[in-house]
Amino acid sequence: SAARRARYDAPVNDPVPDLNLATVWEAVASVVPESPALVCGGVHRTWAEFEQRAARLAAAFGAAGIGHDSKVAICLYNGNEYPETEFAAFKTRAVPANVNYRYLADELRYVLTNADAEALVYDVSVRDRVEAVRADVATLRLLVEVGASPEEAANRPAWAVAYEDLLAAHDPAPPIERSGTDLWFLYTGGTTGLPKAVMWEHRALLGTMAGNFRAVGHAVPTTFAEAAAIAADVAAQGETTRQLAASPLMHGTAGVSSKAILSQGGMLATLTSHSLDADELWATVEREHITTVTIVGDVFSRPMIDALDRAVAAGRPYDTSSVRGIVSSGVMWSEPVKQALLAHVSCNLIDVLGSSEGTGMATQVASRKRAAATAKFKLGEHTRVFTDDGREVQPGSGETGRVALGFPVPLGYYKDPVKTEATFPMIAGRRWSMPGDHATVETDGTITLLGRGSACINTGGEKVYPEEVEETLKAHPDVVDANVVGLPDERWGQAVTAVVSLRPGAAPTSAELAAFVKEHLAHYKAPKTVVVVDEVPRGANGKPDYRWAKAVAEAAVAS
Repeated sequence: SAARRARYDAPVNDPVPDLNLATVWEAVASVVPESPALVCGGVHRTWAEFEQRAARLAAAFGAAGIGHDSKVAICLYNGNEYPETEFAAFKTRAVPANVNYRYLADELRYVLTNADAEALVYDVSVRDRVEAVRADVATLRLLVEVGASPEEAANRPAWAVAYEDLLAAHDPAPPIERSGTDLWFLYTGGTTGLPKAVMWEHRALLGTMAGNFRAVGHAVPTTFAEAAAIAADVAAQGETTRQLAASPLMHGTAGVSSKAILSQGGMLATLTSHSLDADELWATVEREHITTVTIVGDVFSRPMIDALDRAVAAGRPYDTSSVRGIVSSGVMWSEPVKQALLAHVSCNLIDVLGSSEGTGMATQVASRKRAAATAKFKLGEHTRVFTDDGREVQPGSGETGRVALGFPVPLGYYKDPVKTEATFPMIAGRRWSMPGDHATVETDGTITLLGRGSACINTGGEKVYPEEVEETLKAHPDVVDANVVGLPDERWGQAVTAVVSLRPGAAPTSAELAAFVKEHLAHYKAPKTVVVVDEVPRGANGKPDYRWAKAVAEAAVAS
């Protein structure tokens, strides 16, 4: 409609807000208290309930001595408790720090120690791991358990307290003065090295939301009053976003986008299953009238398409008419998979180039009326591509450079000034975020993403980016998934090696798959060896496990 188009044409030069997320969310709750805020399974929370429950938890944090700059580690699956815990930490000016629920004891110990965690809110399924490491983390003073069954609750150790018991034992904490310079930690494993905490100030996080607020006709709020007025207007105009975070809140894709939706008075829905259940996803979309779904590329899209196919075949198709957009970030999202999804769902597919160190670097939008090639993106307003010697890559030059974001940029990595300097360099008097994504710039100003430089393969003096080869292999009708790594080779330095999983009954030869790649890419990029496995495992965030792939490839070549 003309009204909606006008709302999308809001000014783009938003000011940097010196505002705290807890203050924004308190403002939202003050004007839309009965609007839905959180949904998980059959449990619904209004904005008033969201705010009050977070305030009770904030009071508990305060009673334990957890306040400004204290670190609150969160080792939870998706659920209402995740945003409640973050809200509570923000209220007390503490720093939420995500912890991967897949971590084993050594990894858990490292992150809790590195973060100087004073509180840990964890899922009951990781109780044994917490027991194994808690005595080694001297800073811990409060351990809060979520999700215990009656039997598990009966055996809860004395050092832990139940989440709901803690809320019931405290009156809501009153609002306090806060700052936009308060922090949120986003731990990232990256492709190499130990996990690192990216330090995001609240004002920078709000800066990442400019596009979300423009979409509803507003600039990012800079005061409590502005935040309240925006939430009231969005609700009055019927523009409330109802987001389903299908990807983990512990990762940046859903972790950042969910904060944007909540900050304008939207609703955040999550799934009860601990790994993707595509039927639960579409049933939730239908039941809760979801407008936006947050996923992670092909690894989520393929089972989503399969579930839609099964529902149609059974004569009970899911109602997806409420969906306006499906958003993915952090991994490749291939064009054929997008087209298969669009055959079922008429919406915009929004592919965002970003990472824990910088969001919204570039975007690509596909729809039934607009095709979009794999790995082709439009640069964001504050994004450039630089060569290693600091020159800006010129469109059509064929040069390769690193994608750089100039605004908003996090402070750096916690306790790691060396890696901070490498990832957030000064170029031409400006500080940039350069996580390592390599790209070329086309004559029309769009970029072709090649991949993350840390995984780059050097073969015969040529650079090969694994993602480019992986996407080509996955386009083969017999290939389900692929990882590509480089193995030592006397002749080539490194040999391109693929680890692939195949469709049931398929048996293409290595030579056939290599020939297929050569039809689409330069011949030196084709795998010299292909190793077939039953399944190519990926993280909860959809990212490849190159350490696993390299170990499997090495074992196969050695045998």
